[in-house]
Order: sequence, then C-alpha cells, then structure tokens
Amino acid sequence: MIDFKKKPVIACIHLLPTVGSHRYDGDVEQIYKTALWEARAFIDHGVDALIVENFRDGPFFPAEVPAETIATLAGVTREIVRMASIPVGVAVLRNDAEAAMAIAASTNASFIRVNVHVGAVLAAQGVVEGRSHATLRLRTNLRASVAIYADAGVKHSNPWVYPKLSEEIRDLSPHSDAIIISGAVTGLETDTADLRIAKEVTTKPILIGSGTTPENIDKVFDAADGFIVGSYFKVDGIPTNPIDLDRIKVFMAAKKRLHATEFV
Repeated sequence: MIDFKKKPVIACIHLLPTVGSHRYDGDVEQIYKTALWEARAFIDHGVDALIVENFRDGPFFPAEVPAETIATLAGVTREIVRMASIPVGVAVLRNDAEAAMAIAASTNASFIRVNVHVGAVLAAQGVVEGRSHATLRLRTNLRASVAIYADAGVKHSNPWVYPKLSEEIRDLSPHSDAIIISGAVTGLETDTADLRIAKEVTTKPILIGSGTTPENIDKVFDAADGFIVGSYFKVDGIPTNPIDLDRIKVFMAAKKRLHATEFV
C-alpha cells in the first residue's frame, strides 16, 4: 500500500489505445511494450506508485466499458504489477469503477481511482453517476484489499448533485480511502482554496490529481498528501505525448527537496 507520510508521487501510465478502441492500430504487443517501458522508467526515476489508465481511448463510455477494454487493462496491469517494486493502481475511464475493482483484485494491484464515486456529474459523456454501493459490495465479495481513491469535484465535469465541494467530500469520505482534488481540466493547476476546504472537511489523505509542476509544487506541498502526475511527465506537457525523462527528473528533484526541508 501507499505510504502517505512520504507524500507519494503517483505517475500515470496512459496506455496506447486499447483493443477495440477506434484509435487502436492492431498492434497489441506495442501496448504492452510501451506500458512496461514507461513503468520501468518511472520506477528508475524514483516515483512512488503507478496508475494504469485507458487514457487514449476517448471519447469514453460513461460507465461500463467493453470486455476487450477490461481484458487489455487487466493484462497490462498484471504485467506491470509483476515487474514493479512499488504499488500499482488502475483507473477505467470514464467511470467503470466495478471493472477497475475487478481488475485490481485479479492482478494484485493496490488501488483504483474512481472519477465519480457518489452523486452524479454532467460531462462530455452525459450524466455520469456514482456507484459506490456496487463498488464497495464488489470489493467485499471479492475479498479484495484494494484502496479506493475517489475524485471530488472531478475535472471535465459540472456538478449535478453537489453544488458545494465540501458536501461532496463529506459524503465521499466514509466510502473512500483517499480524496482526489484536481483542476477543472487535465493539466490545469489545482485551486489551493479547494485543498483548504478538503483539509477542513475530511481526515482522509488528500491527493492532488492534476496540474502539479516543479514550478508550483511548493504552493500546494503542505496541503497535499500526495500527487498524481500525468501531463507534466509528457513531452511538452501534452498528455497524449510520450513521457519525457528529463521532466521526470526535474519534478522528482523538486519534490524531494521540499520533502527534505520538512525535517530540517
């Protein structure tokens, strides 16, 4: 499991378009090879955990994804878990939390990310509804020790049920193992006011889900218990680009510097 005392950096492995996606090019081996190469690069550069996502499959299904998507994610996740010395998680976009839970339980992954765990939002996929009741029951039935990291005020959406972030976090907290606070869209900096609200409302760990860079990490470091990083680790900061090893080095150096000053 992830040690939040270390303020972990969780790096996103954005899979190439998975089998069945309209962008899939027919080369399943390249999906595995690219994901495993990225996982090794992240581990070698000191990240604390990894999360596997079908990020390049968009536009996404709002809820249940097809069997071929689940199969691809499960296969790749298992290979990464087998080679990794750090925790591995999975997110099934847009919001198939039950598939993510099943994959994690079947591959020995440590956690899942759920975009909408309670309530509902309006997004590009239409109304996206939380299914915490089903996800939690499934975790129990699978006897899985899989943590649930749930978004509050999830990016790329507008609230349908919770007009106030504090209300959503209040309802999320009993059913989640960590709360994720992000900017409005992928790569956008997370609002420090939202982090303060989260800290006031819950005792669960708070993860920043987007927009953290070496230039702004000092502003949010004290308020966060960890950082999910996707876009910044890519060439030119564009999430669909390949990863950039120099960017990983710079970010990890900035994070380690700040973490070291906590104990001075």
